[in-house]
Amino acid sequence: MGENKLQISLRAARVNAEMTQDEAAKKLGVNTHTLINYENGKTTPGADMVARIERLYGIPYDQLRFLPRKN
Repeated sequence: MGENKLQISLRAARVNAEMTQDEAAKKLGVNTHTLINYENGKTTPGADMVARIERLYGIPYDQLRFLPRKN
């Protein structure tokens, strides 16, 4: 059986890492607008950016939620 892992939104991961959007964007090498789009699910980061996000927030890919949940 598959294991259900808890997922955390990108926004929550950033807040838990105690970073503002500006701080996180600078550390990721993107502009703040790009990070906002990732957090809001308007755009999806590529594989290299996902790896940077994992390292920055200390959370593996399979525990990050890249798209907003649908009700």
